[in-house]
Formats: sequence, structure tokens, C-alpha cells
Amino acid sequence: MSIGNLPNEADQLNSPNGDIFLDKSLRPEIWGEYVGQKPIKDNLKILLTAAKERQHPPEHLLFYGPPGLGKTTMAYLIAKELGAQIKVTSGPAIEKVGDLASILTNLSAGDILFIDEVHRLNKMIEEVLYPAMESGSLNIIIGKGPGARVIQLELPPFTLIAATTRVALISSPLRSRFSGGTFRLEFYTKDEIQEIILRSAKILGVTLAEEAAKEIAERSRFTPRIANHLLKRCRDYAQVSRQDIDLKNVKQALTLLGIDDLGLNATDRQILEVIIEKFAGGPVGLNTIATALAEEDATIEDVSEPYLIQVGLLERTPRGRMVTPLAYKHLGFDYPADKP
Repeated sequence: MSIGNLPNEADQLNSPNGDIFLDKSLRPEIWGEYVGQKPIKDNLKILLTAAKERQHPPEHLLFYGPPGLGKTTMAYLIAKELGAQIKVTSGPAIEKVGDLASILTNLSAGDILFIDEVHRLNKMIEEVLYPAMESGSLNIIIGKGPGARVIQLELPPFTLIAATTRVALISSPLRSRFSGGTFRLEFYTKDEIQEIILRSAKILGVTLAEEAAKEIAERSRFTPRIANHLLKRCRDYAQVSRQDIDLKNVKQALTLLGIDDLGLNATDRQILEVIIEKFAGGPVGLNTIATALAEEDATIEDVSEPYLIQVGLLERTPRGRMVTPLAYKHLGFDYPADKP
């Protein structure tokens, strides 16, 4: 079991002159710094304001969407807005009913409990969580067989905020108990990503040309986490080469990382190339592609495929996956004349 407060600092590094410095957390600390997701922020503003006026914790919330879009950050900001303590854990970390009981009984009134990857909760643990969410009580069974008895513990009022990348895997009874709302985080626009990159550069204490920020944004797959990762690697490249983070060095750093103009990495390109070269552009089944690449089906389907479809390089049809004319052009292949 893992539980604790959300960290604010990370990545202790040695600078060239021997001084030790910390990379400050790039997470926004106030709502005004949180870029994007305006519909969700507008709804949360009403929810949190009403809860504060009633002097009662807000109802339970569920955030879902692809990784790296800011679900954890949003939970952290909610806690800060309410002036509440946030306790952080994850679905896989809660292995036994006793783990959940320990977490819940150690909450104080008004606390936020944040469970990441909630779809990976054990179903038996879910059953214990239902009354805790609905009526603020914890039912623990002591003993086994005819002599077993149920002890009911009253819990302080708290708010559960859950996050998941696989909302369809959450059971319907659990989803229905997030009475505060279920919100889907959307991918960011390139302008929003550029704004995030420029803000992160200031926090990291590096000078970043605007055209360099735009280049990183173009290759960030519409995801803040990836944008910040690429920014840090460009910073490292410029630091080691003793140069500024300009457009030229950003392109060189990203090329070294294997990130092309559309944000594709080596695995993404391999998927498209295998379909083109071995299967005439498709249609071909996912399992066949995975076998040809010696890769797991789930890795292709969950990690690479969503972005390839989003940027129009891959199509998912009833007969299998097909590469689009745009993918042929991007990879430098001639589009077959016999294809429609």
C-alpha cells in the first residue's frame, strides 16, 4: 500500500559549477496557471464555491482521459482551493480491504482522498468503498462463518477524487457513486501546449525562444506531460553542448530522441512501416501487427494507436488496421496506384 502527500519538488541535479539545484514542480499551483480544460474548470468553480459556502466537502469526482493531461494536477488544485489535505494512493497499491480501511480511518474531516488508476481496484475493495462514499461508514467483517460479525465505523466527511485512463473498466456501481461529476479531460491545442512550455521554461530558469517552444509543441502529441519531458531533454542537450535553446538545437535534440515532425517516435514509425511493407498497407489485424513487431497487443492499442489515428495516419476498420495516404507521404513511401 502506498499513500502520502503529493510531492512538490523532484529531480535533484548537479549543475556544471558544482552547485546543487532542484527542478521545481512544473504542476500549476493556482487555477490561473492551469492551461486548458476550460469546461471542466468552469464546472469545478461552481461545485467548489457552492461546497465552501455550505461548509461541506464537495461530492466525489471522477476524472478520466489519456495519461499526461493533468488529472492528478487537477486533484491537487482542488485540495488547495479548499484548503484541504490531500492523500494520494493508487488502485494497485490498495491490495487488501485492510489497506483501504487504514486509509479511510486516518482521514480527517474535509480531507481529499485521491486514487489514481482507480479501474485497477480489486472488486472486493470496491464493495467496501461503496458505503464509505454514500453514507460515510465503513463496514468491516470480523471473523468467518457463523461467528462472523460486522463492525460499522463512522468516517469523517471527505471527498474521493479518482482518476483513470480506462473508464470503461470501472464497474457501473462505482461510476454511479461519483455524484459530484464525471469529467473527461481532452487533448490540448498546440497553442495551449506552447503556453505550457513557455511557463515551464520560466520555472526551470531557462531561456527559450518562442519559435523553439512552438517546435516542441508541434511534437508533443497534444499532451502537457510529453511537452515538459521534451523541454527538459532539450534543456539537457543545450546545457551539454553549451548552447542556447534555440530552434536549431531543439530540432537537433528531438531528432536525437527519435521524435519526428509529427511527434512520432521510433515505435510509431515501425508500426506504420510494418503495415506498409509487409501487409501492403492493410487491412491487417492487431495481433498480426504485434507478432510482426514482437510487441504486446495492448502496447500498440493503448500507447501508439490512439495518436496515430488522431493525426490521421492510421485507420481502424472492421477488417483491421489500414495506413492512410498521409502516412505513406510522411514516411516517404509511394502510395500504390491500385489503392482507393
